[in-house]
Amino acid sequence: MSTIREVARLARVSPATVSRVMNGEVPVAEHTRQRVEDAMRHLGYRPNSFARSLASNRSDCIGLVISHLTGPFMGTLMTTLEEQLRLNQKSLLVASGHDELTREKESIDFLMSRRCDGLLIQSDRLSDDALIKLAQEIPLVVINRRIPGLEEQCSHVDNCQGSYLATRHLINNGHRHIAYITGPLWKQDAAQRLEGYRLAMEEAGLMLDEAAIIEGNWLESSGRNAVLTLRERGVRFTALAVGNDDMAIGAMLQMQEWGWRIPKDVSLVGFDDEVYAHFVTPGLTSVHVPVDAMAQSASAQLLSLLDGQPLDSQRCFMTHLVERKTVAPPS
Repeated sequence: MSTIREVARLARVSPATVSRVMNGEVPVAEHTRQRVEDAMRHLGYRPNSFARSLASNRSDCIGLVISHLTGPFMGTLMTTLEEQLRLNQKSLLVASGHDELTREKESIDFLMSRRCDGLLIQSDRLSDDALIKLAQEIPLVVINRRIPGLEEQCSHVDNCQGSYLATRHLINNGHRHIAYITGPLWKQDAAQRLEGYRLAMEEAGLMLDEAAIIEGNWLESSGRNAVLTLRERGVRFTALAVGNDDMAIGAMLQMQEWGWRIPKDVSLVGFDDEVYAHFVTPGLTSVHVPVDAMAQSASAQLLSLLDGQPLDSQRCFMTHLVERKTVAPPS
């Protein structure tokens, strides 16, 4: 492997000049820069990024901590962040906390040990206080969560508004007995989505039956289990609003196995508008979450923090309803 001294010797310059060309922070004469770049190509020289980060105190790497690596939401989030950061000559390092507090902390320690310039954090386990304290140590932006006291460094969705839209759509189609399947209520987004359902029901003057609210865990199996529980409780419902698409599809498959017709017997609305909502039968009406816009905003916010610029990116994103074939007036 060639060295910086060999590049300097071939280009007939000093090693310091080679460093200046690589860092691009100090002007170098065009003919000198060209000689150095030609020598680097000829020798196949690859700069030592770790050494450069020590010299410049910048690694040009951004760390991303996410709760898990699976699913369309996370795929879209990671893809959009990587694309936006690459456009700004930054690399993305990803670590998963697997929805465990200890592992999320270990992921942060790992990324900081790699001298990341800043962090993007999508976490449910870390407390608000822990994130506020971490923001005093390193530039960071929190994704898909609003932290009181750190609002300017958060990029999130109005989950309450989205669930309100879903429930209101069912009400506008004539439904009065609407059950609800939530995500894990210790998660901020699940609690906010339940809040939107309650708000729409109360605004319409409809009775809130606590027995009609079932807590799930975001997985398809918990959607199945939720409608089993509703049936066991004898809850009357002509429509079902659900906290995410996975649980909605689980509920739909279970009801179809009983011979219930969707939407003739029960109407159904999901949340997230995952890609597979198009392909189930009937097509799932769902609340669209602008994951790509949220990710673009988060990356822009972090880049502004790193450059000492004002944080003028949008922070809160509205959802909209995508109507397909799972909602009809009650029989």
